Amino acid sequence: MSLTRRQTAAAIAALPLVLATGTAAAAHSPGGRPRTVHIAGDSTAAQKYADAAPETGWGMALPFFLGRPLAVANHAMNGRSSKSFIDEGRLAVLLREVREGDLLLIQFGHNDEKTEDPARGTDPYTTYQDCLRRYVHGARSRRARPVLLTPVERRRFAEDGTARPSHGEYPAAMRALAAEERVPLLDLQALTLARWQELGPDGTTAYFNWLEPGRSPNYPDGQQDNTHFQPRGAIEAARLVARALVAGKVLAPREVRRTDSAIPLEWITWPQA
Repeated sequence: MSLTRRQTAAAIAALPLVLATGTAAAAHSPGGRPRTVHIAGDSTAAQKYADAAPETGWGMALPFFLGRPLAVANHAMNGRSSKSFIDEGRLAVLLREVREGDLLLIQFGHNDEKTEDPARGTDPYTTYQDCLRRYVHGARSRRARPVLLTPVERRRFAEDGTARPSHGEYPAAMRALAAEERVPLLDLQALTLARWQELGPDGTTAYFNWLEPGRSPNYPDGQQDNTHFQPRGAIEAARLVARALVAGKVLAPREVRRTDSAIPLEWITWPQA
């Protein structure tokens, strides 16, 4: 190898090290550990298992859109509200895993709306906000960054094909709390509502857990679920989350990937429970 080729090879070899140094400053915690994106939420974000496939939580797809130094810890659980997640001790367990520099994404609302259930129901401007403050303050006490996410929107359309909001005052209450606490807000309710409007009543069935009879052994009689996602919907919701994290300057553009690319549906897998 000539001297010129050696110099060229050395320069090329050094280039990734320079890029990696720049990325590490954002993607790693102050102690050098890769940052973790923790998710606190309900069934729309939660990990699903083989006995529920093809139902998919958007938290299962979020890793496809984050840079490799960022890890995802999905603590979201089916059926939980901001209140029941705390009362069951799940927030305390989550916070024990949080380290300085991590993110805590907080998405509740679907089950807070079930006010007939005292274990889960909350009032938008009192108990709902009080519960959300505990997540915000808990993350800050661990020197992590809390991020509030309004709940993903359900598949609901008026007779004229207009996508209809379904979460009442809960998104507005979260927006108000985010402003009060100076917490980044990802308005996932507004973003998903706009996306469902673009797709329309027929186009959205492939995004939600609508299944013909016999398509899935888990749903032999079929399914018409307007709340939970199939892989396509979970991927789309996760894409909106990743884009919003950059738009809100929570993550740098270099910390996300594939936000404009198709994600193969086969990348979604359901482990055994």
